[in-house]
Amino acid sequence: QVQLVESGGGLVQAGGSLRLSCAASGRAFRNIVMGWFRQAPGKEREFVAAINWNGSRLRYADSVKGRFTISRDYAKNMVYLQMNNLKPEDTAVYYCAANFRGWESPSQESEYAVWGQGTQVTVSS
Repeated sequence: QVQLVESGGGLVQAGGSLRLSCAASGRAFRNIVMGWFRQAPGKEREFVAAINWNGSRLRYADSVKGRFTISRDYAKNMVYLQMNNLKPEDTAVYYCAANFRGWESPSQESEYAVWGQGTQVTVSS
């Protein structure tokens, strides 16, 4: 089975950068789509970014496109979310998630079976 642990969240001024990390355990990591989601207070959890097994397919929410970059290190079982030019509206708990169903709907929360505990990102203005 796959287990996920996020790290790298924190408090940042608007315009700053953070890199979130997701450490994944389990052999199945080789074959899964990985995603990042976020949830702000009082809002539904929303899709942020997804990446397929070898990084050849990427998808981003419109709200983060051009500012965030998802990547993975296959050998290290790590997934990253580089966040640049952060805005106050990026404030949320960020979750790493594993999708065993493929690339049909990588932005759909229901496609992801395993979730990390989340890491808080707070952007001040």
